[in-house]
Amino acid sequence: MKFRYTNLDTCHEATGVVVVIDVIRAFTNAAFAFSKGAKEIYPVSKVSEALDFKARIPNSLACGEVGGLPPEGFDFGNSPTQTNTLDLSGRVIVQCTGAGTQGVVRSINAETMVAASLVVASATVEKIRTFGPEQVTFVITGQFESGRGDEDLACAEYLEALLRGKNPNRISCVDRVFKSRDALFHLDPNLPAFPRSDLDHCTNIDAFGFAMLVTKENGHHVMRAIKP
Repeated sequence: MKFRYTNLDTCHEATGVVVVIDVIRAFTNAAFAFSKGAKEIYPVSKVSEALDFKARIPNSLACGEVGGLPPEGFDFGNSPTQTNTLDLSGRVIVQCTGAGTQGVVRSINAETMVAASLVVASATVEKIRTFGPEQVTFVITGQFESGRGDEDLACAEYLEALLRGKNPNRISCVDRVFKSRDALFHLDPNLPAFPRSDLDHCTNIDAFGFAMLVTKENGHHVMRAIKP
């Protein structure tokens, strides 16, 4: 099995099995939404798309962020701390974020796609193995500029190690997340919209036993929690 790494600028080139990663916080938050009963999640790239979706689909909710904060009209944000308090049983979610959902939408040549974060690491690896791929491409969605996105890169390298049959160092991986640039917001007590507890949730490796498979149906990407 070969491995390739891309980012939001190059993920349109990725083919075959594509793993779109967002640790802080989109695909951690998505996993928590599934754990609270969400039926399916529709990743989109624009706030206007999310609001239009919510208006058209009964029983749907909009979640996500712009600049880390939920836009006007969204039902909840991008914080797993908040999502963990919700009852989302049977609800359909439309999600729009600055990195994670952009990676899904931009990976236009993927044949098979999963959304990933550390909370679903082992289940994601088990699911990938069922595809029997010759190559796996990781989309490091947080990698906008030098020094950003190390939490997503850490997750990708953790997943690659597992796929190679190795036993990666969990403590080292968690440490990289806490030292990443985006983690700084959550370590600042003057920014209550970015709770430190989000980092604890984001680094709870294998909190959930499902993978998040993304398919395209009727022109829309849809994510579902799938047991490996």
